[in-house]
Order: sequence, then C-alpha cells, then structure tokens
Amino acid sequence: MKSAFWGVLVVTLSIAAVTFIIFFQDVTSSQEHNYYLLKETTEAAMIDAVDIAYYKTSGLVRIDREVFVSSFIKRFADNANLGSEYKIYFYDINEVPPKVSVEVRSVKLGNFSGDFESFDIIDRLNAVLETPY
Repeated sequence: MKSAFWGVLVVTLSIAAVTFIIFFQDVTSSQEHNYYLLKETTEAAMIDAVDIAYYKTSGLVRIDREVFVSSFIKRFADNANLGSEYKIYFYDINEVPPKVSVEVRSVKLGNFSGDFESFDIIDRLNAVLETPY
C-alpha cells in the first residue's frame, strides 16, 4: 500500500510539472512572437512611410506620421496571434530624422489550481531608420 501512494504521488507531480512547463513555454513563445512581430512590422512600416517627394526636393529622409501608423496597424493585425488581445501605444514619432517609439501589450491567461492568472507581456521598441548615405 505504501508503494502505491508513492506511485500516485510521482504520477501526480509529473502531470503538474508537465502542465507547468507547457504553460510557460507558451508564454515564452508568445513573448518571442510579439517581439519579432513588433520589430519587423516597425521596420516595414517605416520604409512604407518614407516621403519620396520630400527626399527628392531636400535630400533628407522623412517619414509621414499618418502613413506609418496606418501601415503599422495593418501589418501588425495581419500577422498577430488571433487568440491574444493587443494594445498598441505610439509614444514618439519623429518625422526628421525618422525615429519611432512603439509599445505593444498583450495579456496571457493561465489556470493554476482553479484560479486564473494573467501575465502581462510588454514589448517596447525604439527604432531609427538608417540610410546608406
């Protein structure tokens, strides 16, 4: 009988450990997905927002603020995880020189012992558009 209780304890702890590992692996992969999505989307939106007419007349690289925001939101929404809710904050958008500061927040929910736990995943990115000249 004593051996049976040890067997039940080992099986129960194993199931709990595997559940714990799977949940935190999911949180980690969500954070990584959000970071690379933010990075690639910001870069692509900044390139989309370059004002070619201003560059031809003055020789300076300038981005259009409205074009950047609309392109960023469109690209981010196309590739975002459908199971998450995102909040996007634009803190600083400079047109000349092209610089943006963007923050993306999402919430990951988990169920441990009947209580729902929420983990806030916050990614911030400050980006400057570089030119080869």
